[in-house]
Amino acid sequence: MDLELLVLGDEGWGDEMLRAALVTLMVSLTAMGIGLFISIFGTLSKLSNKFYVRLIADVYTTIVRGIPELLVIYLLFFGGSNAVMSVAKLFGYHGYIELNAFVIGAIAIGAISGAYSTEVIRGAFLAVPRGQIDAAKSVGMNKFVIFARILIPQVLRYALPGLGNVWQLTLKDTALIMVTGLVEIMRQAHIASGSTYSPFTFYITAALLYLILTTASNTIFNSAENWANKGVRRA
Repeated sequence: MDLELLVLGDEGWGDEMLRAALVTLMVSLTAMGIGLFISIFGTLSKLSNKFYVRLIADVYTTIVRGIPELLVIYLLFFGGSNAVMSVAKLFGYHGYIELNAFVIGAIAIGAISGAYSTEVIRGAFLAVPRGQIDAAKSVGMNKFVIFARILIPQVLRYALPGLGNVWQLTLKDTALIMVTGLVEIMRQAHIASGSTYSPFTFYITAALLYLILTTASNTIFNSAENWANKGVRRA
């Protein structure tokens, strides 16, 4: 492993790898935010009394979780470009339109994250004892108070471990969007190894960067779980 290749500045690739790590983190955060937004509607749909609403949510989670993540990215990247170009042709533009790699990558991974987050949050809702809801109604609490004071705190507590796993999945899935041309950790490692003919150095560096991000994430989620479980008796 040639550490001289990892120095900062014009003589090494250290600053490029750090910038790529920042891009990876930004894509992950954006995708996780999109996923959580999707999961709110996905969870409400899964818990709906209307069959067709539940069916739409079931189809979404089944398809996205059932096909490879890379295929989802390809479908959204190329399918999205084709859709935009089809609309552009209606207005007389016949050129090629390529979507922004960061945006489409975040949306694709967000869609994947949303499918898993939906199942995690749905399970957390179902884990809240029904007796607590009935007790809250019996003392006159309205739906908003029950949602804010009983459901949300407990759903958050139950969902945090699963959401931590979804975050780790989201973080690692960013490696797949190198196919869109976005320069994240894996893309930068590929470029650097091809330029220097030292793949071992840069792929080991990529592994270390991912380990740093995932380890820091574990620490944050563990702290959040400890905070959420304050005052809760453990078996």
